[in-house]
Amino acid sequence: MKPVSESELSEMIVAAEGPFRVVGGDTRPVGRVVDGDVLSTAQMSGVVDYEPGALTLVAQAGTPVSEIKRRLAAEGQRLPFEPMDHRGLLGTSGEPTIGGVVAANVSGPRRVQAGACRDFLLGVRFVDGMGRVLKNGGRVMKNVTGYDLVKLMAGSRGTLGVLTEVSFKVLPTPPSRAVLLIEGLDDTRAVAAMTRALGSPFEVTGAAHMPVGMDGDPVTMIRIEGFTDSVEYRVGRLRDLLSEFGAITVETDPERTAAGWRWVRDVEAFHERAGDVWRYSVKPSDGPALGEALREMGAVAVLYDWGGGLVWALTPQGADMRPAGLRGHATLVRASEETRARLPVFHPEPLAIQKISQGLRDRFDPKGILNPGLMG
Repeated sequence: MKPVSESELSEMIVAAEGPFRVVGGDTRPVGRVVDGDVLSTAQMSGVVDYEPGALTLVAQAGTPVSEIKRRLAAEGQRLPFEPMDHRGLLGTSGEPTIGGVVAANVSGPRRVQAGACRDFLLGVRFVDGMGRVLKNGGRVMKNVTGYDLVKLMAGSRGTLGVLTEVSFKVLPTPPSRAVLLIEGLDDTRAVAAMTRALGSPFEVTGAAHMPVGMDGDPVTMIRIEGFTDSVEYRVGRLRDLLSEFGAITVETDPERTAAGWRWVRDVEAFHERAGDVWRYSVKPSDGPALGEALREMGAVAVLYDWGGGLVWALTPQGADMRPAGLRGHATLVRASEETRARLPVFHPEPLAIQKISQGLRDRFDPKGILNPGLMG
């Protein structure tokens, strides 16, 4: 089913006799398999309103992310939260949509400095499981439920409602970028270097470490963005600040720096490699110990983003890769349908949070027809 309007979507939901598998471009099928009719928002597409001077953009949920980026780039602007493209990692095709980005709260390496997708989301419109059209924030500033729907919908993965329109704050694209590269650090030293850089006043917008980098050796990457003179000054200060960690090279070529951060953002090191993929969110200081524990459990490779607070792992197929005593959150991002049915895909919620989550689903989808069972 591919509704072309919000009213048609509402009619489909009202008339539904069974569950829906709600998708946008269907490029990031993370979660348990949903047994239901596919309901895609891909036909509800287009930029509704874009005011470069006000740094705001409103788009229908099915609008391709590529179209959003093109419109913003033409005005020297960008999405601040650098959303990941899951297609290479998950082996999917099609076009990622802006609604899908919001539904999964997809945020990339810049989150460590700028914030997540939900932090730049100004408003939403959606149709809930009863066919009601709800809206919150943005241009209308109308909240008909008493809930902060903007925050609720970001990361709800279509379980509370089907997004039809989203509005964002956008930011100017900095004219200059530099990446400091430190080779040969072990995980603990790398996290120490990234922590020092992120704790400095020099506005680091990305900090990642690859135990096996693009050339096979360990490499730690620290990104600086801004006006050219400012970038040059901050690079110099950071080189002094991080000198004890070894020789530092600086890459400023726009194409090479962009490619390097796409490699981190989209976890390109794991593309077309056999195995499951897990994603962990932990305190950066816990990252190295987690990486070592994962290797002891059989992980083939790990990658650190967000200064060590985001850990990706390529692991044996079908294995439960949640270490005992894990202090953080583990998500099974890529695995077979059998594995996703057998293991918790998302980190189990505490009982109190489970009750709140169920209460929200009962409120917005009392019939249980929107992505039932997707999140466990």
